[in-house]
Parts: sequence; structure tokens; C-alpha cells
Amino acid sequence: MGRVTLQDIASYTGLSKFAVSRSLAGKEGVSESTRQRVEEAATALGYNRQKPTEEQREITLIFHDKVDSVSYELRTMLQDGMQREAHRLGQPVRLQWTHDANRVEAMAKDSAGIILVGPHEQTTLDIVKASGVPVVRLGWVSPLEQADHVGGTDHEAGIAVGEYLLGLGHRKIVFLQGEEGYRGRRERYYGLRESLEGCPDAELHDLRFAEDGGFIPALLTLQKSGVLPTAMFCAHDGLALTAVSELLARGFRIPEDMSVVGFGDFSAATQISPQLTTIKVQGLEMGATALRLLLERLETRDLSVPARRILIASTFIERRSSGPAPVQAKQLNEASR
Repeated sequence: MGRVTLQDIASYTGLSKFAVSRSLAGKEGVSESTRQRVEEAATALGYNRQKPTEEQREITLIFHDKVDSVSYELRTMLQDGMQREAHRLGQPVRLQWTHDANRVEAMAKDSAGIILVGPHEQTTLDIVKASGVPVVRLGWVSPLEQADHVGGTDHEAGIAVGEYLLGLGHRKIVFLQGEEGYRGRRERYYGLRESLEGCPDAELHDLRFAEDGGFIPALLTLQKSGVLPTAMFCAHDGLALTAVSELLARGFRIPEDMSVVGFGDFSAATQISPQLTTIKVQGLEMGATALRLLLERLETRDLSVPARRILIASTFIERRSSGPAPVQAKQLNEASR
């Protein structure tokens, strides 16, 4: 029999390689019963422990430093989730906010592993890949890109919102996209469209506009074409808050005249009246999962394991900004202010 590996012990015990590695290393994150089970299996299989050749090196968390107000709260949750998990597991980490490829290259040289958060440029991605340092991405990756990735369920969220609104009787629904070019928003739209395709009398309208100018002109243009929507799914909570505020100011009742659904479930969602029905993005768990995924990659060092995608399911939060479709859709008065 050849050299006994961590995978051999994992297969023998039915545990993950991550749990086996932490048990044998005496690290936190596993129960005492699991640790004893692994020790017994290692002895039975004749596992030879390798002595560490160097001190434990830091993991570097690199956040792209150009972040808009919409993403800021999510970034904070991701960071908090990573750091909490690192503290729980006794893993040293350091934090950097940068988009400078040269700084990233320097950090890669003395990091055990890297977590990249945000839309880093291709130059940065190429540098990190060339360094050979294990990397986990939090941010969109290219189709079939060979990179470990942790993300949310944007497409599923769109499907869930569509099914919810259809169930309430809404048939003319608007996706309030706002600015174009964000992949997450497109995925939510595609999911919403997919759910509505199964309902022959449902209509979906995609409103795109400069967010600093408000959405009322876009909505008025839609109304002039003969479309009077009764529900809106907004690309993010910020747009939803704007929609609720603008509609209330123009005499709409929420949700009696218009249902509004957001995305994110950030702090402002419960600071307005009516409170916002929305999709809760599990930022803390996404951050913690990214760290665990990177640690597992570091522990195994098995290059034959393909890149993995882990999606953390969002949660539907129903509050008072949504309700049954009205019998008659309300017309937005262009002159009202």
C-alpha cells in the first residue's frame, strides 16, 4: 500500500478532507468526537504525519476599492463573515482595499492564499493566477472560468419574485433595472422573465434609466405606450426605496396601487413605511464560506480537484410593500408632484 493521504482518512471516516486536516493539526472547528475518530482512523491506516516546514502564513482578503453605495453594505457583510470565521478557526488574515495590480502582485508573493472581492481587472486576475497562490473569488467569474467562486442566487431570486407576484394576481410587472451593465441585475431580470414566461397573460417590462434622474420619466413613457403596471421588482433596495418614496409623493398607495419588491434586505429596508418586501442576500455566510473553501484548497493542495462554484441561497422576506394586484391599475399623473 502507498502512502496514506488525508483523502484516504476522509474516505475511511466519511468526513471531509477539511475536517480530517484540522483534526490532525489540532485546530479549532471540529468537535472532540470527530477529532478522536480521525486520530483512530489515522492510527489504523498507518498515517505518517508531516511536520510543518514553515510558520502559518496569512490569508489576504483583497477588496476592490472602487465600490458604489449600493454594494458597500454587502461588502461590509462579506468582510465581517470572513473575519469572524478566521477568528473562529484561528487563521491569521490581513485586509487590503485596492485595485492596483502591482500591489496585488506583491501581496500574492507572501500570502498563503487570497480571496478576491469585487470586479477586479483582468490584469489583476492574470497576475494572481500566474502566482500559483490558491484563490477564491467573490464576484462574477467568466463562463467555465477555472476559479473557485462563492456567490449568491440572483437568477433564482428573480424566479422566486416572479412566482410570488403572479400568485398575488399581478400580470403587468416592471423590472426596475436602473443603470445598465451590472451582471447581477441582468441575472435577476432573466430569472423574473423565466418565471413569467409560463404565464401567457403576463407582461414584463424592463425599465433602464440614469438613477440620478429618477425613474418617473421612464415610468411615464411606459404608461404612454398603454402599459399600467401593478408591481415592481427593483434591482436593489436603493431603487425600491426611491420607487416607494416617489410613488407615495404622487398619491399612490403602497401596496394597494403598486407592489414594490427590493433586493438585498439592507438596513434601510426596515426604516421606511411600509417596510420593504425584499430578497435577503446572505453576505455573512458568503464571506465565511469563501474562507472555508480557500482553507480546504490550501489543506489539500490537490490540483486535480476542479474549480468549484458555491451558491449561498438568498431568503425571501415578505413585508408590507407588496400585496394583491388591484382590480384597476392606477394611472400616474404627469402633472402631480
